[in-house]
Formats: sequence, structure tokens, C-alpha cells
Amino acid sequence: MDPYIAEWLNLILRFLHLVTGVAWIGASFYFVWLDNHLETPPQWKADKGIKGDLWAIHGGGFYEVAKYQLAPEKMPTTLHWFKWEAYSTWLTGFALLIVMYYVGAESYLIDPRVADISQMQAIIIGLSVIFGSWLAYELMCVTKLANNSVFFALILLIMGAGLAYGLTQVFSARGAFIHVGAVIGTIMAGNVFRGIMPAQRALVAAVESGQAPDPKYAQRAKLRSTFNTYTTLPVLFIMISNHYPITYNHPYNWAVLVAIIVITGAARQYFILRHFGKQKPMILIAAVLATVALAIVIAPKSPNSDASNLAPVDASMAMAIVQQRCTTCHSATPSDDVFTLAPAGVVLDTQAQLKQWAPRIQARVVDSQDMPLLNKTNITDLERAQLAQWIKAGAKINL
Repeated sequence: MDPYIAEWLNLILRFLHLVTGVAWIGASFYFVWLDNHLETPPQWKADKGIKGDLWAIHGGGFYEVAKYQLAPEKMPTTLHWFKWEAYSTWLTGFALLIVMYYVGAESYLIDPRVADISQMQAIIIGLSVIFGSWLAYELMCVTKLANNSVFFALILLIMGAGLAYGLTQVFSARGAFIHVGAVIGTIMAGNVFRGIMPAQRALVAAVESGQAPDPKYAQRAKLRSTFNTYTTLPVLFIMISNHYPITYNHPYNWAVLVAIIVITGAARQYFILRHFGKQKPMILIAAVLATVALAIVIAPKSPNSDASNLAPVDASMAMAIVQQRCTTCHSATPSDDVFTLAPAGVVLDTQAQLKQWAPRIQARVVDSQDMPLLNKTNITDLERAQLAQWIKAGAKINL
């Protein structure tokens, strides 16, 4: 695919994925909040079958929201369903995965240092993992495991850890992270399609026919809704993780991802309990402390070269390294076959530009070492150490 067209597709799909994701997650958060803030209605409302109500003000107007114990005496002419937010989020995300990681597999998904696989092999593995994981989850939902939510969640976490580890042995670190996110996102959308929507249709059909709804549908929907509630923050983190190689480029990146899933899940638990009026600040404090501890544990180490044995590095030497290892992409006129424009607008053609971007070079080339991308230009540890020394000395340039 032409790089310019691919860049536009990436931008459009990423934008649509963001917008639809905001709509889905926003609606989900709102209804969780709404459900947990309903108050006991006055008797005249209770006599009509209303379980709880709530008054709110927004945008210059008053809103009255009521939830029925079962359903109104007569179904309304117009009933709003919340499903396309989930479906469109998954569709745009899957399209983005195809454009960026499957069409661009050699740039983002395949890392020869991890596994020497072809583009087609990578695509087959990726799709098999996504839909195979979804199928495994669906099968688990119809077993007795689903009767114990805590045990069910623990099993899923263990399976997720195994999945994360396995993917980091096959794909690039960035590709592995995004596929874990794709698995979670597919399960979440599948929960809406396979569990939540059928339960709602069954409820409507039962009310319209004057029959009592089968409670099994509500039970199945609750399990799937709970999964979606607790995985919202982890999947959001994974969505933005490709901008932060300090996480995915760590030697134990799979463990870092599992830790973040647990931390964000715990943070979500705090807010869920808070909605119920239960104040458990220690949960949030523990999540914050765990995040700090994680940041300390995965802090980058110095390049594998003894800086004390290095000769002084001046701007000319640093520039020579960058010209050989970085400016194939990060130039006003890139020569790379994929990047026809400098990624993120970082241009390193002059010493002044080198000094301007020195903090970013420190973060990406020296600390996280995710640049050059997949080490496409074979930068050495010595060269990383030399750049680190030049930056540490003040990133001085020749005037």
C-alpha cells in the first residue's frame, strides 16, 4: 500500500475508533453511575412499577430518569438501544489493526529479533489468537466456572498472562500489546452481541407477550457486563500504550502488561464501590502505590557500555551516529521505504534539531531503546551510550 494512503487511512480510522470508543465507554460509565445513584421513588411511582428514579440538571435543563422493576405497563413507541457504539468501536478498531499491523506487518508487527516469520504467518497467528481467545471465552461462559465470578476472573487473568507472554515470543513488543487489547476488545464487543443484547431482546419480547422473562438471560448479561466494566480501563491503556515504549519495550513486558491490567482493574473497583456509596480509598491508594512501584522497577538501565571508558563525544560525533541510524526516517527527505514523512514530525537533519530533540532521543534511543524502530538500522549499544554521554554533557552543538 502506498505510504501516503496508508497514513491517511491510519489517521481516519484512528479518529473514528477514538470517537466511537468515547461514545461506547461514555455510555457504559454513565449507565453504571446512573444505576448506582437511583433513589427510592415516591409511592405513586412505586405503584407504577418504578424501582428507582433520579433527577439531574445538564445543559440548562432538568432531567427525570426512572428505572422500572421489570417494565412499563405498555411498551413505548420508541425504545433506544445502546449497541452500535460497541459494534462501531470494534469495527473501526479491527480495520485499524488490519491497516497498521497486518498491511504494515513488517514495520510494526514482525520483529526478526523475536521470531523470523512471514507477513502471512503473522496475520494468521494474529487472527487465530483474537478469534480463538474469543471462542475460548464464550465456551467458558457456558460452564460452571461462570457461576463463581471471582474464580472466573482469576482464570481469565491467568489465561491473559499466558497469552501476553506467548505473544511477546512471536510478535514485536508493540504488536503483542495491541493484540492483547484486540482480544479484550473483541470479547467486550462479543459480550454486547452475544450476551447483553439477547437478554434485552428477551426482556422486551416477554413484556410484549405478557410473560415473565427467563432469569437466565439476565444472569448471563450480568456476567458479561461485569467483564466489560472491569476491562474498560485496561483496554484504554493498551490503546495508548504504543506511544509509551517504557512499558512495552521492557524485557518483561508481558508481566508489565499484566501488572497494569490488575492496577487499572483495581482502580475501576474503587469507583464502582464509590458509586454504591462505599468509600474504600485504600484500594485507590494501593493502585497508585503499585503504579509508582512498577515505574521504579521498570526504570531504564544505562546502555550496555561502560561510559567511563568512552572518549568525549561532541556534536559532530553525535550527528554522525544520527545520520547513519536515524535520518533514514527522521529527515525532511526520508529515504525509508515506509516512512515518507518524518514520524511525529521529528527531523534530525542539523545539529540544532539534534539539540532540540535531545530529550526525546534520550527517552526513545537511550532509555526505552525502541528506536530505531525494530532496530532497522542496527544501532549498537556503544552508539546508544555515546549519544547518552553527549546528552548528559549538555547536548552542546558547534556554533
